[in-house]
Amino acid sequence: MTKPFDIALFLSGVLTGSQVTQQRHLRQARIMQAAIQQRWQRDNPWTWQLKHVRWFLTQHLKDHSGTTRYYYRLTALLIWKRLGNGRQLLMDRSNRE
Repeated sequence: MTKPFDIALFLSGVLTGSQVTQQRHLRQARIMQAAIQQRWQRDNPWTWQLKHVRWFLTQHLKDHSGTTRYYYRLTALLIWKRLGNGRQLLMDRSNRE
């Protein structure tokens, strides 16, 4: 049996800011991970594609406030940064409302 993917360890190299901010990013990353796992059976960010993250930000969070969506975008940027992908991919016009 394999161990579940440790998102805290994955993000440890890119987490900055206060302890509260770091805990918020970890909590939100776990929520993103669970939602993407449930929808596409992708259990860790190394297997995610841009469409998975965009789905989470636009569809999964569609009933949440703009502030909540903003904070999830920041968490998504940390994940994308850790993966070494370009920042502009998540912040293009298709994510803004």
